Amino acid sequence: MLILKGLIIVNLGYIICQDLRSREVYWFLLPSLALLLGVLHYFNAYNIHFLTSTMINVGVVIIILALLYIYTFLLIKKPFFKEVFGIADALYFLALAVAFPTATFIIIFVFSLIFSLLTWLILKQKSSYNSIPLAGYMSVFLLLIFIANWCTNTINLYLI
Repeated sequence: MLILKGLIIVNLGYIICQDLRSREVYWFLLPSLALLLGVLHYFNAYNIHFLTSTMINVGVVIIILALLYIYTFLLIKKPFFKEVFGIADALYFLALAVAFPTATFIIIFVFSLIFSLLTWLILKQKSSYNSIPLAGYMSVFLLLIFIANWCTNTINLYLI
C-alpha cells in the first residue's frame, strides 16, 4: 500500500510540474493516475460499492462535460478542446471519478475547482499563459488532501 501511495504522489507531482510549466501533460500520466487511484479506491471499498460509485461518478463527469460543451457551442462559439477546455482536464476529471465513493468525489471535485479558481485569481498576474492549469491545480489540491489524510488518518475518504 505504501508503494501505491508513493506512485500516486509521484504521478500527481509530474502532472503538477508539467501543467504549470507548459500547460501540457504527458498522455500516459492520466490513465496511470486513474489506474492507481482506482486500485486505491478498490482496496478501501467493497467490490459492489466500487463499481456502483465509479459508474455514478463517471456519469456525473460526462454530464458536466456535456453541459460545458453545449454552453461552449451555443454561447461562446469557440472550439471546445482547442481553446476552452483541455483534453488533459477531461481525463483528469475521469481519473478523479474512479478515485472515491460518490459523496467524497463530489466534495473533493467541487472544492478542488474552487481551490483552482482562487489559486488562479491570485497567481494569474505572474503567469505567462492566459489559460488556467486546471489539472495541475486540482492535482495540488488532491495531493494536499492525500498527504493530510495519510499523515493524520483522522477521516476515512472511502466511507460509504
